[in-house]
Parts: sequence; C-alpha cells; structure tokens
Amino acid sequence: MPPQRMPVKQGKPKNVKATIARLFSYLRQDTLRLIVVGICVIGNTAATLIGSYMLRPIINNYIAPENGQGSVSGLFMGLARMAVVYLVAIVFNYMQSRIMISISQKAIAKLRNDLFGKMQKLPIRFFDTNSTGDLMSRYTNDVDSIGEMMNNTMVQMISGMITLVGTFCIMLYTNIWLTIVTVLMVPIMIKAVGFVGGRSRKYYTAQQAAIGKLNGNIEEVISGQKVVKVFNHEAMAIDDFGKLNYDLRDKQINAQFFGGIMGPVMGNLSQISYSLVAAVGGILCVARGFDVGGLSIFVNYSRQFSRPINEISNQVNTIFSALAGAERVFSIMDLEPEPVFGDIPAEDKSPTDKLIHKLENVEGEIVLQNVTFGYNPDKTILKNITLYARKGQKIAFVGSTGAGKTTITNLINRFYEIQEGRITIDTIDIRNIDKDELRRNIALVLQDTHLFTGTVMENIRYGRLDATDEEVIQAAKIANAHSFIMHLSDGYNTMLEGDGSNLSQGQRQLLNIARAALSRAPILILDEATSSVDTRTEKNIQEGMDRLMSTRTTFVIAHRLSTIRNSKAIIVLEHGRVIERGTHEQLLDQKGRYYQLYTGAIELS
Repeated sequence: MPPQRMPVKQGKPKNVKATIARLFSYLRQDTLRLIVVGICVIGNTAATLIGSYMLRPIINNYIAPENGQGSVSGLFMGLARMAVVYLVAIVFNYMQSRIMISISQKAIAKLRNDLFGKMQKLPIRFFDTNSTGDLMSRYTNDVDSIGEMMNNTMVQMISGMITLVGTFCIMLYTNIWLTIVTVLMVPIMIKAVGFVGGRSRKYYTAQQAAIGKLNGNIEEVISGQKVVKVFNHEAMAIDDFGKLNYDLRDKQINAQFFGGIMGPVMGNLSQISYSLVAAVGGILCVARGFDVGGLSIFVNYSRQFSRPINEISNQVNTIFSALAGAERVFSIMDLEPEPVFGDIPAEDKSPTDKLIHKLENVEGEIVLQNVTFGYNPDKTILKNITLYARKGQKIAFVGSTGAGKTTITNLINRFYEIQEGRITIDTIDIRNIDKDELRRNIALVLQDTHLFTGTVMENIRYGRLDATDEEVIQAAKIANAHSFIMHLSDGYNTMLEGDGSNLSQGQRQLLNIARAALSRAPILILDEATSSVDTRTEKNIQEGMDRLMSTRTTFVIAHRLSTIRNSKAIIVLEHGRVIERGTHEQLLDQKGRYYQLYTGAIELS
C-alpha cells in the first residue's frame, strides 16, 4: 500500500463544478433558511432597482418638467417614497447578511468536524508521510478561505446575477439604443475577467500549497528547537525557512497582483462604458427628444450593469483561494480510511477464517508465521519472521536500530498491514478482527510520550475512560507514579499543558505507564518504555511492572538488557531476521550475538 500523500496542486482545480457542488452540499442542511436568504436577496435587489427608477419621474415631473414649472412639495414626496423603498432594501440586506453568516458558520463547523473525523479514520502511514504543519493548515488557512467565500461571496454572486438581469430588463425598457451601447462593452469585460482571473486562480492555488509547506517547516523547527540548538543549526533553519518564505512571497506577489488589478481594470472599463452611454444619451436627448430623467437613470443603470461584473471579478481572489482550499480539504476526505478488516490473500486464507467483531476471553497467545513486510514495497524490513508468545509470557526483542523490533509491534496493532504471512491472536488472524476490537485488547507504551491538555487524573484515565478515581490511583501506584503526583501542586488535579512540559521526561513516561496499567488489555507492548527513566526510578518501578505483566502477554523492546533478564524468551533480531531465541541464561551459554551484547563485546547501534 503506497503512502497516502496529498498531491501538491500547482494548476487550476481539477473539477471546479464538483468542488462547488460538494461545498453546496454543506449548505443544504439549512434549505429553509437558504430560501429565506434567497427571498431577501431578491427583495433587496428589486427594491434597489425600483428605487433607482423612481428618480426618472421625480426629475421629469418635479425638477425639469416640460412646462418648466417644478414642484418642491412633489419633489419631497417623491424623495420620501424613494427613501422608504431604499429603507426596505436596507432591511432585506441586513436580514440576508445575518442569516447567511449563521448558515455558513454552521456549514464550516460541519466541514471541520467531517475533516477531523476522517483524519481519525486514516492509517498511521498517512500521518507518517505528511507534515503536521501542512495538515494543520487544512483546518486554518483552507477552511477559513472557504468560510470567507460562504459568508459573503456566494450571496454577492447571486445578488449580482439578479441585478444583472433586472438592470438589463429596465435598461431595455428605458432605451434600446443605449442598451446596445452598454452591452457592447460586456464581452470586453468578460474577456478581461477571464484573462486576469485565469492567472489569479493558478497563483492562488500555488499560494495555498506554499502556505502548507511553510506551516509544516515552522511546526517542525519549533517542536525540535532543542535539536536545532544543540547542533548549532540555527543558521540552517533560518536558511530553510527563508527559502520557503520567499517562495511563498513570490507566489503571493503574483496572486495578489493579478487579484489586485482586477478591480482597477474593471473600474476603468466601467468608466469607459459610462462615458459612451452619457455621450450617446446626450445626443439622443438633443436630437431625438429622449427625456432627461430617462438619461439620468440610464447612466446610473449602466454603471449598475457593470457593477455585478466588477463585484464578481473582485471576488475572484476569494473564490479561487476557497476552491484551492476546498480541494486540499477534500483531498484528505477522499482518501481511503483505515480498513476495519485486513485483506488476506487467497493463498493465505484458512478454512476456519471468519470475521470477528468482538473478542471475548482473550488469552493473549500471539503467533507470527512467515511474516514479511516493508514500509515501501522496494525495501523489505521483516523477512520471513516466525515467533510466538504464550499466555502471560514476557517476550523481549533485542537488536540494532532498524532490525525490525518496533515494526513487529506496529504490525501486531495493525498500524500497517503485512504483505506476506499471518499474525494470529488466540489462533485468529488479526486481519479478521475488527481493528478497534483488536486495539482494545492491546495496551501500548511508546518511547515517545504524549500527554493531552487536562489533569493528571484525566491523562491516566485515557487508558480506560470508565475507570473510577480509585482505579486510576491504583494504576499510578503500580507504575510508581503516585509519589511524585502527590507532590505536584494539585496532586491528581494538576493541569498539564504543552504535552506535560511542566513534568520531567521520566515523570511523563511514568504517567504513560500508569495509563497502560489502567487498561484491562490482556496484551501489553512496551517499546523502550523505560528509556526516559533514570536507573534508580527504573529499578523502583520494575517490581510494579512485573506485577502488571504477570497476567498479560507482554512484548518488550529495550536497550537496557538488565531489564529483560527475567523474560520468558529473548529474541535477537538483525536485518529483519530472527537470529537467536532463548532465555537469558540459554543465550549467554550460546555465546552468540546476545552474549556479545550483554558482555559489551559489541554495542547496540
């Protein structure tokens, strides 16, 4: 299975219609309120058009009548009626904005939920092959750009189209010749929008991808500041950041330039259209008796006719930024989720194989039979591995870095699917077990600790959410964490933030071990679980760990060979193969690889 990387999009969206339709599907949950918004848009547009047309009789009857006698009272009455119409337009405009913001934010919240929910269903391979910062930008830059489009742009486009049609009809009714002059400018405007918009779309898409890369770099460098400083690589980090930053700058310059000139270009074309209409209209007034009021409202409508085109062109930045962001979001949501059950090749299937949705009374007997696996198809990590662990046994893995120790534990959890062979729990192929049910029966303590924002009590309870406070405290005692917890400012109610930055590395690991102790899982995996604990603390918790492991099948990966002496079996791995297996004493008697490691003749690397 190839790594699930998101492609970096540099061209225009592959399928604009499908992306827009998919975004609209998030708005359909509020169909009734959308209809109300539509009514408000129509009401606002109609009132605005009617208000503009009311100026014609006011001019012709009260300001510049044919008999030359104006009327102040008639003028005020006409202006009052026009003010009422515009007030109605304002009310409709307020209602449409208020309701649409509520609808769009509800849709954005659902989009974020769907994105986060989908990420929880993706395999570990996905997170191993994609930058955390780039993934975070999906929730921030990309979703925010979609929200901006839903909040304003969509309503403006609908209003613009209605205004365009209504204005054209009124212009046609007012004067057909001036309408022809106005319409002749439309193809030029459309051509300008297409020319500038096409380039703007390309650069905005590239800008979104560049933002993701920059965010990824920032996240990596900030989280790895200790490594950067200890190796004096600040200059290199600045240089790498500068390259990504300047790349983003160049793409933003292009995107903002083509997006920014859209308004002035359309504004100048609109002014040219306005001037032509005014000139031709003036001639018609002198030569053909066209009324002054008609000319006054027509030049206003001619400007309104180009205004929707201007508004749409000015929203090109938002539209293309939102479409680029939407495609990046949907690119994740379209990825294949982690399969509930694994795919067993026909040649490896057993007649007794069946899908298991719930495991009951798990003994914890684990067998790896002829397992071959590689993270990439062209590079095999494990080569025909066969080993077993009986109920309650403690099995230790020893070997150089890259020998395949952690890979075996990853496969038992089905973080990755094996390519050949079988892994069984109580004779059941793990690919036939619902993955959630499988992992519910496995407790895992990793070398890299991870604590969540919350209290100490809540972090330990993460191992079993229905555990009582007494059970949490008992688990902490087993892991020998109770003593230091009681010395914290608020004991078990002490708040942890920033991945437990207010604790030492050893204390954080003890909480991880307590979390595993709280779990009732019959299978326990300790991947360098005590590597961050000092020798004295390790000795103190060893008895507690032994009690924890006494009733569980346990796999231990450790560089400190002293911690695995009491293992039922020690398996020595090298280059993805099992080269030795036996108890501590048996392996010393063989005087092979383990003997050399234990006596210091060679060292783990």
